Parts: sequence; structure tokens; C-alpha cells
Amino acid sequence: MTETLKITPQAETVNTGVRKIEGIADGLADVLADTYRLIFKTHAYHWNVTGPAFYSIHKLSEEQYENMFAAADELAERIRALGQLAPMRMDDIMKRSKIEDLDKMPSAQEMVDDLASDHEALAHRLHALIDLVEGRKDPVTEDLATERSAFHEQAAWMLRALSAS
Repeated sequence: MTETLKITPQAETVNTGVRKIEGIADGLADVLADTYRLIFKTHAYHWNVTGPAFYSIHKLSEEQYENMFAAADELAERIRALGQLAPMRMDDIMKRSKIEDLDKMPSAQEMVDDLASDHEALAHRLHALIDLVEGRKDPVTEDLATERSAFHEQAAWMLRALSAS
């Protein structure tokens, strides 16, 4: 048993017909990084939001971070199904992610606006992944990216609707 625990993960050759796998896996890793950053930010806002809209923001953010946490697993497993390694270091997540933190403690309104912008940015990144996958015989990644894009577009809409005046 001890010897089996010494096996180090490595990228593998996968022969499913998908073309240019490394580029697709990189795109998935970028989306995974943004997803992880947005999970944390959403969860932190969930913990710290206050004010009259507390309950609405608290419940909506909980639904969103739970969805994204499950999606992170799907994204990482897709990278592995392509024979590549999923990111394993937090500094890799930070380098890959385009999600940024605010410089100060935000108000409830700023939290909602910030999350809406981040969901829109992640939807854009997923649209780019869909474009990248086109013609590479990878309908599985395309479907996953389309599903995730729909979630982030809806999340942004719900957050914007919550803060509409």
C-alpha cells in the first residue's frame, strides 16, 4: 500500500478525438481559478453583509456559492478527463484569475454590484472558452461552458435586479 501512495499525478495522453487538448485545459483552468475566487468572495460577502437587504443578499449569495462550489469540481474533473492536471496551488489560482478584490469593506450595494460584475466577467471568459473549443471536437467542454455561462449570466441578472432602484 505504501508504494501506491507514492504515485505522483501526471498529465496523460487521452485519445478521445478532442484536438489541442492543452489549450482547452488551460481555458478550463482559468475558468476554474475565477470560479474559486468568486466562491470565496461570494461567501465572504454572505458572511459580512448587513442592512435592510441582509436576508435577500444572504440567501442569494448562499445559493450562488453552493452552485459554484459544485461547478468547480465539474471543471476540475473535465480537465482531468482531458488528461491534464487541474491547478493544485493557490498561487496558480491567484495568477490565473481575473477576479479582483475591492480595496475596502464594501456596503451591501457595493457587494451586489461587485458580484454582478464578476459574474459578467466570468460569463465573458466562458464565452471565450466556447469560441476556443469550436472546431476541436469537444462538445463536452462546450456544453459545460455553455451551462456555466448561463448560470453566471442569470446570477448577474438576479444581483442587478436585487439592487435596482
